[in-house]
Amino acid sequence: MAELSRLERLVGELKQFYGLLPAPPSDAFALFVWDTLAFKTTPQKRDLAFAALKRGHALTPDAMAKAAPKTVEDGVKLAGPYFEQRLRAIRTGIAVFQRTPDLPSRLSAPLPVAQEAASVLPQTHDGGAERMLLFAGTHRVLPMDAGTARVVNRLGYDGAPDAELPHSLDLYRRVSLYLSHHAIATCTDADPHCTVCPLLHDCPAGQAMR
Repeated sequence: MAELSRLERLVGELKQFYGLLPAPPSDAFALFVWDTLAFKTTPQKRDLAFAALKRGHALTPDAMAKAAPKTVEDGVKLAGPYFEQRLRAIRTGIAVFQRTPDLPSRLSAPLPVAQEAASVLPQTHDGGAERMLLFAGTHRVLPMDAGTARVVNRLGYDGAPDAELPHSLDLYRRVSLYLSHHAIATCTDADPHCTVCPLLHDCPAGQAMR
């Protein structure tokens, strides 16, 4: 068995620390909604809002377009502040998916085609387009949103560390999931919780903050 890279080992430690995390949906529209709900909020509020929309059977473009506005609005509100921005992005996304019904299949096309398909969606900044390619498509790309970039930088990497990853789509997804969660839960921007961080022993920035 091949020896694990440093990044694989670190993500394994994060998995042991946090336990199993809910993975983003693989359906393109559901993932778009999930990612939009995640904008500037906590994973708990994101999941609460997403679950409410799922209970309301509003996780396809047509179903959400036909749903009572209050059903959608009440679900989106559960994600917290920035309600208007989220709702506006979701309504724009509905129109994009309805106008381009082949968009989900294009996300699994060769990477240049998939990137072009993802770029037409709103709210695809800060790693959103790459998450769409990774979780809804079949592309081994590592989304470098601000939180993930902060974590890998503090760990001593200069840019995306995906060169350390073998060619496994599942592993790319797991790395993205745990790094982004760690950025929100522990390795925060202004006040990182280094004393409880499971990666402190191998984190140059954390060691310097002690």
